[in-house]
Amino acid sequence: MPSLRRSLQWAGAALIVGAGLMSSACTIQPWVKPYERDRLADPIMAWDRDAISSAYLDHIRESREGSRGASGSAGGGCGCN
Repeated sequence: MPSLRRSLQWAGAALIVGAGLMSSACTIQPWVKPYERDRLADPIMAWDRDAISSAYLDHIRESREGSRGASGSAGGGCGCN
């Protein structure tokens, strides 16, 4: 029984230390600076093979359908910039 109790104590301690490490990871400042975020928002950084062409075709499709947001793009309104 002493070995079981000791192993449960170690498991509890490891759980507490792991929870502490995981909660402290939420306080880390972002690595990307605010002035560098425009590079990540560039359409060329998308997963699509031809991101710029796909964004244009999505805009055309949204304009013809008369609604926005159904394809997962952000924004709203009439589509007239």
